[in-house]
Amino acid sequence: MTLGISRDDAGKFLPLYLSNDIWPADPFETLDQAGVGQLVEMGVARGRSTRADLKVGICGEQGGDPATVKFCHRVGMNYVSCSPFRIPVARLAAAQAAIEEASGARLEK
Repeated sequence: MTLGISRDDAGKFLPLYLSNDIWPADPFETLDQAGVGQLVEMGVARGRSTRADLKVGICGEQGGDPATVKFCHRVGMNYVSCSPFRIPVARLAAAQAAIEEASGARLEK
């Protein structure tokens, strides 16, 4: 609970936070790569340093966000999970991330 909020409570203040640019995006839809992402990356690296075969992934609507999927690929996660309607977008983003890695290029988020 990095941000200290729950989805149940966020509906009361999150629209105001977003409209006033306190948060750039809904944290329940996209991963904050600069903040939460650093903790995720550290967790993956430290977990794998003690157990190389550790399976790591995320579950939630962030798993269907293209920028989040590409981030998860870059930090070495094994999977993302999301609701069914977001799966096509997640699969496309995963394919783009794999191509980006193979070509050494960086596709836009």
